[in-house]
Amino acid sequence: MPGSGNGTRGSRLRLRPEPTPQPGPQPTSRLSPGIEDLFTRAPGADDERGDWSDEELEAAEATEIEAITTAAEGEAPRDATAHALWSLEQALLDEMTRIAEAGRYGLEAKAASLVDWIRANLCPDLPPFGQLSPGTAPKWNQRRVLVFTENREGTKRYLKQMLEQAIEGADRADHRIEVIDGLTSSQHRKEIQRRFNTDPSKDPLRILLATDAAREGLNFQAHCADLFHFDLPWNPGRIEQRNGRIDRKLQPEPVVRCHYFVLPQRIEDRVLQVLVRKTETIKKELGSLARVIDDDIELRMKHGIRHREADALATAIEAMGTGGTEADREALRIAEEELEAARERQDDLMRQIERCRTLLEASREWTGFEAEPFREALSCSLELLGAGRLIETTEADGRSVWSFPSLERKTEADRSWISTLDTLRVPRKQTQKITDWRREAPIRPVIFEDAGILTEDTVHLHLEQRVAQRLLGRFRSQGFIYHDLSRACLAQAADSVPRVILLGRLSLYGQGAERLHEELVPLTARWSEPSQRKAPLSAYGRDAEAKTLELLERALRIRGGRAISPPVQKKLLGAARRDIEELLPLLEPWHAELEQVRSRSCKRGTQEARKLRETLERQRERVRVQLARHESAGAQLSIDFTEDERRQLESDVRSWRHRLDQFERDLQTEPDRVRSFYEVRATRVEPVGLAYLWPETN
Repeated sequence: MPGSGNGTRGSRLRLRPEPTPQPGPQPTSRLSPGIEDLFTRAPGADDERGDWSDEELEAAEATEIEAITTAAEGEAPRDATAHALWSLEQALLDEMTRIAEAGRYGLEAKAASLVDWIRANLCPDLPPFGQLSPGTAPKWNQRRVLVFTENREGTKRYLKQMLEQAIEGADRADHRIEVIDGLTSSQHRKEIQRRFNTDPSKDPLRILLATDAAREGLNFQAHCADLFHFDLPWNPGRIEQRNGRIDRKLQPEPVVRCHYFVLPQRIEDRVLQVLVRKTETIKKELGSLARVIDDDIELRMKHGIRHREADALATAIEAMGTGGTEADREALRIAEEELEAARERQDDLMRQIERCRTLLEASREWTGFEAEPFREALSCSLELLGAGRLIETTEADGRSVWSFPSLERKTEADRSWISTLDTLRVPRKQTQKITDWRREAPIRPVIFEDAGILTEDTVHLHLEQRVAQRLLGRFRSQGFIYHDLSRACLAQAADSVPRVILLGRLSLYGQGAERLHEELVPLTARWSEPSQRKAPLSAYGRDAEAKTLELLERALRIRGGRAISPPVQKKLLGAARRDIEELLPLLEPWHAELEQVRSRSCKRGTQEARKLRETLERQRERVRVQLARHESAGAQLSIDFTEDERRQLESDVRSWRHRLDQFERDLQTEPDRVRSFYEVRATRVEPVGLAYLWPETN
């Protein structure tokens, strides 16, 4: 084999096979022997050029090409006109070389525009591209940007490298850019989404590069209102999906800015500009992009944008939906039908939302849930743990958040509290060690009402949250563990009459001692000295009771007030036992209230049983229809299906028949079981607390 040394170099030098000698006279070469040898025959085994480096080969090729060109031009006859054309060509080539060299290490127009925007809107002190900051590292503000590009590895890699170079030297530059593409794992996507939706003052991420792998299922609107289409897709549905990552509900900004690039001198951009304008027009006039319009645009552009057809294509897209042709009118009719169906689905969705709101309000009324008492109960439970109350702080936007006190002493005594408090940290990364995670992820503050934005900076505590459940469990166990009344509250009220409140616990139990209902019931009365009483204490009427409870609520909200004098405390505590004996029989009338609660529970059981029966019957009918359809078409399906598909269908049919039998059994037993679950089997009223309201003026 000719050539020696590195095989790649040898193959690179074999530019042309050895010419086969032909009979007859041969043409005379006008090139120098060395040049003719390189371009007409492969180097031999002893040729030292087989060991040249790539740089040496490129330099030799350039020199030889220049020599060949000079020799060819020198021997070609040239008149004045040809010489003038040759001089013009040389001038144009020199100008092209100058322009190419000037922009060799610069940015293309789109990238330069994007960098300028980032410098103006995200990092104002960032120096121009290619320059380093002379002073301290430029600081970033609180804005973020989402940049979409097509799933081309070269463009994506170039864009990332260009942005990294542009922000080099800025504050925490290595942590400012992230990428989501088709190779990003689901766990890493969630982590990037969490970071991008975190308060910018707490996470350095500012620029997110994404391919269309991120155009669905991910929300980035919490702290981002700017989006760039670095490459604009030709499908208007994809444009709408991309914009929907930040242009959606829970977007705190009043204006969302979606940018795209237009190069006036490029023919393709004229078509894309018409496409964007037409997309916005269709959405404004019809409310949404119909599938038929989306498909029509994609069909027109499936072969790309040919320069000679660009104007016609732009005109055709501009005219879509105007009814200019019969096909266009038919497409518009189909689009309107699709959009009408979409509007009907939207109306149905709005009705469902209204039903959910009604159910939410009914559940709030049923449970009597309020954020402030819930928060106070948690604080009280923390105090029972010896850890102190929840600590209220104010965020920069004026929202109140609460932090948990230090629980180190409790976790030392009970290690299970560590895993309970872990539910207040940010989710752990899949590759992160638990010890590192607990050290790096502090316990987040909590809120008790909807924040109105999508954020992971705080935890919304609710009744089912693990920390809340554990604290409430302790609060309840500490409040009701005694068989006798062993606690009393003394408070001063802005009133001239001493009052007493006995708090009772009303409980209803179903089968298996399942607690169906529980509430605290108050009994209020005017208090008097035991020595001055001619009759036992008597309960207030509704108006006086409401005023007494209001005074109690007001007194409990005031902290650090004037303490009740020791003589008064001694007098009230001495009368507590007699007061309980006189008030306890008055709790018995609450048994009448028990009958109302019992009736509501039975009514709820009947409703739940009816709804369960309706659901089972609907599911049974669906299975019957599906089974009948396949049984009626069984012969045809046996012909059309493969053997594996036929076996799968037979398995499905057996499963459907078994499910029908199960439906029949469930209809006979499950509704009755649900109804019996809500039947009240036992009731109980017991005292759990005593409170005195002593007049401030006395």
